[in-house]
Amino acid sequence: MSGILDGKRILVTGVLTESSIAFHAAKVAQEEGAEVILTGFGRLSLVERIAKRLPKPAPVIELDATDQGHLDGLAAKIREHSSDDTGLDGIVHSIAFGPQGAFNFLEAEWDDVATAVQVSAYSYKSLAMACLPLMERGGSIVGLTFDAQVAWPKYDWMGVAKAALESTNRYLARDLGEKNIRCNLISAGPLKSMAAKSIPGFEELADVWNHRAPIGWDLTDPEPTGRGIVGLLSDFFPRTTGEIVHVDGGLHMMGA
Repeated sequence: MSGILDGKRILVTGVLTESSIAFHAAKVAQEEGAEVILTGFGRLSLVERIAKRLPKPAPVIELDATDQGHLDGLAAKIREHSSDDTGLDGIVHSIAFGPQGAFNFLEAEWDDVATAVQVSAYSYKSLAMACLPLMERGGSIVGLTFDAQVAWPKYDWMGVAKAALESTNRYLARDLGEKNIRCNLISAGPLKSMAAKSIPGFEELADVWNHRAPIGWDLTDPEPTGRGIVGLLSDFFPRTTGEIVHVDGGLHMMGA
């Protein structure tokens, strides 16, 4: 049976555990026919171990999205893992980080804020440019945000970084449109992942979904978000770009 990503090659960043959104995006992408290449940072052996739990083998490339040397060499490393020279059809940007200081809005130092913005927002553009030589046929770039329209409890400068990511997505969509590259974001509800553990007061933030998501939300199930990502990677949205698609149980549209 054919899948919606048949014949496509997809780069997925940010796989760290089976509970990560990136892992489920890679899993669903493979189930839908894609060839998947992963990137990892720091704990590369862990990523390689987690990669073995995917339906099919997937190579892992080391990538620090803030290291220009890594970015400059990324296209060549992807080619090393390609059976032919057809390039890339899609990218999943699942990269975000904020130092602990970034979670105290009034007391945060600029160094912590700058790190949060560079890793969580600027890296979206950096990754796109690093892979641009491989996307001569066009394709789709999908990133992950956490609704930056409001001020969340405890999220603080990470919320500002996500607002920067959402703006970056619009400008990237504008400038890459002529190359037939679509740029969209999934705004996901909170999930109990490794990233969540670094957010002070995560339980308080996430508890809102227990009471106000009209269609319900499971904090332990990343698959709906993974499916949303794969949908945007596919050709079923050929003229959708600069968009933010909510996969959050509907909470974003609920009034006070």
